[in-house]
Amino acid sequence: MAHAPTPWMASAASTTRNSMASGAPHMEAPHGAHFHGSPGDSNRNSLASNAPSEKHPPSLADDHGLTGIDIFDPRRPKLSLRGRLHHFTWAWFVLPMSTGGFSLLIFAQPHQFPGLKSIGMAVYIINIVVFSVVVTILITRFFFWPGDWSKSITHPREGFFVPTFFLSLATLITSTQRYALPTQDPTMLWAIQTAFWGYVIVTLALAVGQYSYVFAAHSFGLNTMMPTWILPIFPIMLSGTIASVIAETQPDIAAVPIIVAGLTCQGLGLSVAVLMYAHMVGRLMAAGLPNREHRPGLFMCVGPPAFTALALIGMAHGLPETITNRDGILIDQNMVRTMALISAIFLWALSLWWAFIGIIAVIQAPPKYFHLGWWAMVFPNTGFVLATISIGNELGNEAVRWVASGMSIVLVMVFFFVLFNHVKAVIIQDIMYPGRDEDVEDH
Repeated sequence: MAHAPTPWMASAASTTRNSMASGAPHMEAPHGAHFHGSPGDSNRNSLASNAPSEKHPPSLADDHGLTGIDIFDPRRPKLSLRGRLHHFTWAWFVLPMSTGGFSLLIFAQPHQFPGLKSIGMAVYIINIVVFSVVVTILITRFFFWPGDWSKSITHPREGFFVPTFFLSLATLITSTQRYALPTQDPTMLWAIQTAFWGYVIVTLALAVGQYSYVFAAHSFGLNTMMPTWILPIFPIMLSGTIASVIAETQPDIAAVPIIVAGLTCQGLGLSVAVLMYAHMVGRLMAAGLPNREHRPGLFMCVGPPAFTALALIGMAHGLPETITNRDGILIDQNMVRTMALISAIFLWALSLWWAFIGIIAVIQAPPKYFHLGWWAMVFPNTGFVLATISIGNELGNEAVRWVASGMSIVLVMVFFFVLFNHVKAVIIQDIMYPGRDEDVEDH
């Protein structure tokens, strides 16, 4: 007995007929896959920016028994909540990570108005709730889908997003210092010290362990390089940012070790990030820009130099006044602050270059479908704006401060634009759906 074709089958058949009628060759590739020609291939960028909807979608049979479904067809089957939880990935921590950065940006604004700090406090509380919800849902995923835990942390794409959990913790530690801790409470000072040293130990183990695993278990071609490769070193690098925030409130005997550890971790993170930059530029030169759906991820390269600039200025200010007379250590604080400012401006320029590369790439081929990677347009740029504010304050230059205020306004608009599209994507099942999340290799 013949069965009536379903709408998606009819649509696929119609597309095939039109393609054959026009004489155009039919190309099949997974969603978001890159077409890599030789370095001299003049068509490489146009091919790399093809929309996923122009390609044959991946089979979903392995996940939910859905064979041949076009995952970009609005009439595709809807999944149950349990089925969608299977695709709730580690990348969701980019949401509390960005929200935490947003609260820090509000606190640091050079031009305050009445109620702004209250808004920042509200964002800080909301971020705690968001972080808790994401943790709960991720644990629920691992409960309902046994085996997802090991698969997620070893997956060649999703595994690189595991560090976003620790980046979210970093924003919680720093924003807690800014908004919630009394500066003269000895118990709270001890608690934040403990949090800092625990964070350093765990993120160092992550940086060494995850890269060691990747080097041994995976084999990536240069033409598949993406900024997510930087993520495992990002958490340990933010130890310097945490140190720059908490050191100035700590007793002298505790502040110096915190600053030394923070500077060490910041140097490690930036050094590895620069090594990754070499691969990133090589990949861009050899294979062109990423698929348009993943171009927002280029903004991730803005973060390392920006957060390092921010950390250097903060740690220089956190040096105790008594350090020049203690234990025979002779340090000219004014010289340290001058060198920190010079280094910060040097690194800020590198962030600016990467920011322009990301902006131009996204404008050339804006993404059509929401991915959690869109949040890369927020968190790394938060560090960029915070670094600009710190440089303006250090220079005492009001023009730079106003530029930073303007950048903050733009970033707030980007934050709510991404948040709106994130919520919309969840509602219409554009994410948390087979083939649409970070648990599939599509670049």
